[in-house]
Amino acid sequence: MELQQFPPVRDQLKKCVRCGRCRTVCPIFAEIKNETVAPRGHVFMVQALRDNKVLPENQVYDRLSNCLLCETCSINCPSGIDIHELNKAARSFIYKKNPSVAKDLILDKVWTNPTLMRLGGLAMWTLNKSGLQKAARSLGLTKLLPGDLSQAEQIMQDVPRRSARSILPEINPPRGDKKLRVGYFLGCGTDLFSPSVAEATVRILTSCGCEVIIPRDMKCCGVPHAANGKTDSARNLMVHNLKVFNSLNLDYIITDCGSCLAAISETNLKLLLFDQGYDEEIDRFCSRVYDLNQFLIEVLEINPRGLSPLDLKVTYHDPCHLAKALNIRREPREILRMIPGLELVEMDDSERCCGGAGTFSITHYDLSMKVLGKKMESIARTGADVIATCCPSCIMQLKHGTNLFGYAAPVKHPVELLAESGVQFRQQ
Repeated sequence: MELQQFPPVRDQLKKCVRCGRCRTVCPIFAEIKNETVAPRGHVFMVQALRDNKVLPENQVYDRLSNCLLCETCSINCPSGIDIHELNKAARSFIYKKNPSVAKDLILDKVWTNPTLMRLGGLAMWTLNKSGLQKAARSLGLTKLLPGDLSQAEQIMQDVPRRSARSILPEINPPRGDKKLRVGYFLGCGTDLFSPSVAEATVRILTSCGCEVIIPRDMKCCGVPHAANGKTDSARNLMVHNLKVFNSLNLDYIITDCGSCLAAISETNLKLLLFDQGYDEEIDRFCSRVYDLNQFLIEVLEINPRGLSPLDLKVTYHDPCHLAKALNIRREPREILRMIPGLELVEMDDSERCCGGAGTFSITHYDLSMKVLGKKMESIARTGADVIATCCPSCIMQLKHGTNLFGYAAPVKHPVELLAESGVQFRQQ
């Protein structure tokens, strides 16, 4: 497929008026201050690729990869250009010309296989708990790892022993009368790195009378694949998940992860599966999809009772995909405000990216930490006891930030705090 055939390139590239507004809001440009990393520079690069003025080489891919895909530029673009989609289309175009055996192995063989992913998580836990990871770091052996992995492996030092899928059954019956049958789109990040979020989610939903189904044959949402130039792999995963969830008799489909929600949104599915005959399946699927916080507030209309007060000062970080791509900001805060004793303190620039951005913190560790530093400064000024957010990638990044920058505060999903209050629910 030629670059100009990608819908976002064909339809949007001509809109750019070169105003530079995107540069003023880009977290990466704020650190590097070079036009080649600015969103406008990426638009120029995509145009040059389309017009065959620049060859689709790895050097060009590397420049385009200096982007968090946080969508800040897109929502601030006066011309309404989806700059992040242009960037992803260009990465995919270049990757097709320059495939990587290592990337294919990780993303196509491992990341598409839930069993191998869980085995990988267990291996990371074993390395950490046995002291081998710390020993390797002390001996300098981690410096032998390729690229930024020698530093980024530090982010993986709190991997749980068991994944959420190994803890929770496929079918979780409701407590009391059954009101709804809900499918839980359990993403890789929550499954492997934040199983406590999944446990809290199931506990609360079953308390509300929901039967919760966690399909065993569900796979990754495809976000890491699309971000790393493997658009075809992302498409295959989306089609697989559409068929899995549409085959079940579900009233609703929920997810606790902002990135997963963006991936399975109608906008994204129809963009990547454009003109491939899946519109009917997408409509059926997306009509039932909700963010967990949104589902609790708008569908279940939870009215908590018997809450145990949590005497905590909490600040909330808006994940990029949830706030910018999906405009979900109010509902997580409403969940937090339900808890008696909890004081919600807003940080400055709560929507500024934390630098995690899925695999970005692994592939661009130093740059990611610079972006994270700004976020941790905003958090520290709040004096919060707990940092709350709704994305497992953000949770990992912010946990690393508390260690790296010496700010002693746990990082939790709002639903974890709600579950910790020991609440029972009734529907209005």
